[in-house]
Amino acid sequence: MLHSLWGNRELIAQMIRREVVGRYKGSVMGLLWSFLNPLFMLAVYSFVFSVVFKARWSGAGESQTQFAVILFAGMTVHALFAEVLNRAPGIILGNVNYVKKVVFPLEILAVVSLGAALFHALVSLLVLLVAFAMLNGFVHWTAIFAPLVLLPLMLLSLGFGWILSSLGVFVRDIGQLIGVFTTALLFLSPVFFPVSALPESFQPWLHLNPLTFIIEQTREVLIWGRLPDWKGLMFYLVGASVFAWLGFFWFQKTRKGFADVL
Repeated sequence: MLHSLWGNRELIAQMIRREVVGRYKGSVMGLLWSFLNPLFMLAVYSFVFSVVFKARWSGAGESQTQFAVILFAGMTVHALFAEVLNRAPGIILGNVNYVKKVVFPLEILAVVSLGAALFHALVSLLVLLVAFAMLNGFVHWTAIFAPLVLLPLMLLSLGFGWILSSLGVFVRDIGQLIGVFTTALLFLSPVFFPVSALPESFQPWLHLNPLTFIIEQTREVLIWGRLPDWKGLMFYLVGASVFAWLGFFWFQKTRKGFADVL
């Protein structure tokens, strides 16, 4: 897996760049939309939760607007994971011409999808930090650990990307199921509420959600200014790495049948 990714790194970078730029091709403001979209959404969250619902987050202090920033951190993590999963079933189907080219490394298509999703997630985190600085007058130095916190989730997403892109060729309904799954995952993750808000008997079940730990750690380093849980991240990274390799193994074993089905 590592040999394939490293050997095709230039092609991956080129295709990610084309994927990101191509999404805004033809629009007047072009790539600027990648910054304006999360900025607009953060403004909407701030209005709805601070003015309409007057919501507060446990431990967020007296600022009602702070709730929107905390919420946005969770939604950014979910959006990264959901975008990779939602696009995965159609990756091979949308690039049939590559399947017929024996020399093309099909496995990098999932990596390209992850790279594009990661770009937009990082832009959203930048918007979050700017908003946090405007509200509080500073940014926690622990924000530098945000990429490390997201790394295990990236590997987990990549594993799912390989598995679902393969299944999407043979089972076309998988795309519909994943859309429902990612939507349900938004409300079953601690995006709109802290884990402590649930009864203690339900909290262990919420921790089975792969997004729970990453969302909490993202808020730890960006919002609360605390160091991440290094031990937890290490275990998550090992598990995610194994899952990514299994996803890669599954993809390589099943890719032989792509041409026959397509």
